[in-house]
Amino acid sequence: MNLQETRIKPGDTEKITINLGPVDLGKIDLLVQEGFYSNRTDLIRTAIRNELATHVDVIKETVSRKRLVLGLQQVSRAELEAARTAGEQLHIQVLGMASIDPDVTPELAMEAIGSISVLGVLHASPAVKAALGPRIH
Repeated sequence: MNLQETRIKPGDTEKITINLGPVDLGKIDLLVQEGFYSNRTDLIRTAIRNELATHVDVIKETVSRKRLVLGLQQVSRAELEAARTAGEQLHIQVLGMASIDPDVTPELAMEAIGSISVLGVLHASPAVKAALGPRIH
């Protein structure tokens, strides 16, 4: 599997929700008001990226050790059909986003995917996600 980071398009983001106390939220608003950040989201993204940067060595070592794809792994119908024909099953491990093409049937996914572990986001049809449910870690 590819250990190189694949760039994810700017539109490929996921919304998260966090709870903050009123004082922390006020501090964020103050920094936005003073022009340090364009908005709350800008500050929060920057803070998360800075925190992740402090752990970059651990992340790189773990990605390598666990043989994770870093970034985006696109799983096509053709790839799954080839695995099925070869009598093999894919074991998908991704840090970022795994995307199973919309034309993949639940039956094909069950036959060709042995396991799937995604630290991040899994995009697949609801039927494929339901079929792979026990194999998703």
